[in-house]
Amino acid sequence: LCSAVGHCVSYEELKDLKKNNIIHIDVRERWEIDRFGKIPESINIPLSELVEALQMSPGDFREQYHQKMPTKSDHVVFSCLAGVRSKQALDFAVSLGFS
Repeated sequence: LCSAVGHCVSYEELKDLKKNNIIHIDVRERWEIDRFGKIPESINIPLSELVEALQMSPGDFREQYHQKMPTKSDHVVFSCLAGVRSKQALDFAVSLGFS
């Protein structure tokens, strides 16, 4: 689970972070969510859709993902199955101006 440049968090740390105002984006594919389950209170945005999703209007984002769109200053945690895609997601978000 990646939450900052060069910073990965464990599942236990994620549980603690979820007590605060973070946005958790799961970048696994939808079939993975169906097969392995959804992490409660996460937004599923497959990595292949992430760059486009983070550039949507807030209204379009809510319509597509049924959640509030993260702002560039929100605390966001990305997750996937092994950590590779969540690191890529973090790099994409930083390149789009997310801090």
